Amino acid sequence: MLRKTKEDYNLISDQFSSTRYSVWPELSSLGEYIKEGDKILDLGCGNGRMLEFLKGKNVDYIGVDNSEKLINIARDKHPGIDFQVTDALNLPFPDNSFDKIISIAVLHHIPSDDFREKFIKEAKRVLKPGGLLIITVWDLWHKITSFKRIIRFYLLKILGKTKLDFNDVLVPWQKTVDRYIHCFTKSELYKLVKNLGFEIINFGTFRRKETKNYNIFLIAKK
Repeated sequence: MLRKTKEDYNLISDQFSSTRYSVWPELSSLGEYIKEGDKILDLGCGNGRMLEFLKGKNVDYIGVDNSEKLINIARDKHPGIDFQVTDALNLPFPDNSFDKIISIAVLHHIPSDDFREKFIKEAKRVLKPGGLLIITVWDLWHKITSFKRIIRFYLLKILGKTKLDFNDVLVPWQKTVDRYIHCFTKSELYKLVKNLGFEIINFGTFRRKETKNYNIFLIAKK
């Protein structure tokens, strides 16, 4: 599934980037956690749209993604910015490197409890003591169409017709690919991050006005 996700985003990179031209307005309140002079890691940066989120702030920004094509788009859109192709499960940075890590709509693409735990552990490793992890994931449990998809994959799992784990689904992108998604609950995300030694600073859900989709957000301190 890790390989599939990378291949899928390389395949849809141009289409995907065209729909990700700005930062969600609902994320604006998270900007209060970014301070002047912060060293920022954008973990799963895609086309680099989160730079708008940091506009006007004097920060040291690095964006990473495992999709080579999305990184190429980011470099074209934002020349002179440090974008790198890398694996979120094996980050090429020393311990205690960053003041803040932003990871928007990424963790739900990571398959298995073990890999999701490794994702959080790796983020913690490269955060400085006292550094903040800012994460959002999709909350598919609120929308009836998504809920029906979750139930369908539950039934397929019970019948032995899918190798996906429970709470995992495939969500189509414009009839081109079926993207892997882990359907987080609020308590699951909270426990995952809390149990790995973070202090939870803020936590909740927000609904996007544009799409009416729900997302879970979490801010945690190392």
